Amino acid sequence: MAVETVPPPEYSGSKKKRKKIPLLPYLFLLPALALFFTFDYLPIFSAFYYSFTEFHVISPAEWVGLENYRTLLHDPRFWTAAKNSMTYFLIIVPMLITLPLFLAILVNQKLRGIQLFRVIYYLPVITSMVAVAIVWKYLYHPAGLLNAILQELGLQKEAVNWLLNPRTSLPAVALLEGWKSMGFYMVIYLAGLQSIAQELVEAARIDGANRLRVLWHVYLPQLRPTIAVTLVLATLGSVQMFTSIYIMTGGGPLDSTLSLPLYIYQKAFVELDMGYATAMGMVLWLILMILTFINFKLSRGGQV
Repeated sequence: MAVETVPPPEYSGSKKKRKKIPLLPYLFLLPALALFFTFDYLPIFSAFYYSFTEFHVISPAEWVGLENYRTLLHDPRFWTAAKNSMTYFLIIVPMLITLPLFLAILVNQKLRGIQLFRVIYYLPVITSMVAVAIVWKYLYHPAGLLNAILQELGLQKEAVNWLLNPRTSLPAVALLEGWKSMGFYMVIYLAGLQSIAQELVEAARIDGANRLRVLWHVYLPQLRPTIAVTLVLATLGSVQMFTSIYIMTGGGPLDSTLSLPLYIYQKAFVELDMGYATAMGMVLWLILMILTFINFKLSRGGQV
């Protein structure tokens, strides 16, 4: 029996043709990538460089190494601003984690006219912070509406200038910031609530669970990813507070409301000390990264 030999396959060329990668889609992406790099990454790299320089805008930058960071460690105003930013965080974040959830549960009911309440609760979010801060500044005035209501209810005898008292100025500004942002987080929670299967809620009610138990055993476990997102966003927003403080108090009185972003602004655009301001900006960026890392780790049960 003869054994047939199969000849090797013939190639049309000396080398096997390779599949060509289309370049046209990447060419269309180039303008967007160029803008993204120019306005996102390039400023970060530039700020990192200028944080090691003495740069006053009108004169060339001079390399000083770690001098800005050493100055920062011995700057009492920096530590005051850092403490105030953490205080804002401790006041605003719990407010934005809890109250919007109850508002979302309220407006998630199938009642007549509930759409109107959703719009009303969300209106502060789309209103300019400058306009809201000016209105609240008048509310906090000794002759403003807040003092008039408290005096009418007998809760205080004399009018209080809430924004000129170092003890009350920071909570007053934090209350405004939390109130204005509440509608935004309400919408996030509302989206999470509407994604929960109603069968779970109905099964819990059939088993005799009241509203509190439904909230604790059904809503909260299902809303865990939503709460994690809310926690991260609220953390970033509270530590980066600027506009409301700038409009209402300017950081006063006695630096009692001074935040890190406002102090960076004063150093950069009032004193024109760009080198020191960028050093503080890098520290603020590091703080935000650490807080975000902690939030993600806690939300995932210790897994990053």
